[in-house]
Amino acid sequence: MTSTPDQTETAQTAESVLAKPTKKATPGKRRANAAPKKAKSGKKTSPAKKAPTSAKKAAAGAREGTKAAKILDLLKRPDGATAKELMKATGWQPHSIRGFLSGTVAKKMKLTVVSAKGEDGERTYSVKA
Repeated sequence: MTSTPDQTETAQTAESVLAKPTKKATPGKRRANAAPKKAKSGKKTSPAKKAPTSAKKAAAGAREGTKAAKILDLLKRPDGATAKELMKATGWQPHSIRGFLSGTVAKKMKLTVVSAKGEDGERTYSVKA
């Protein structure tokens, strides 16, 4: 059997269509599993801020009519105040009273809170004036 030129052309084209490409896609470069680094901002640092005014407020005490003012008035009495009296004046839970005494009165206002246990076993708090 002899093939004609038309048959050989169609056979070659059919082979080229069915043939798979020999080149494979090359994968990209692997990177670390991390977010890209942020670019530095062009802003300059701001000047240093002034000291908080809490020290000024502490010297003046609490605002008039607040629960903090009520507590400070009770603590400044000569015999101080019991935890029950402070809870009744503010409506706070015992842990809130203790947190206020240690955090706000002692640390922020820089007042010395004296705690004493009476004969009846009830704790009394007072502030050294």
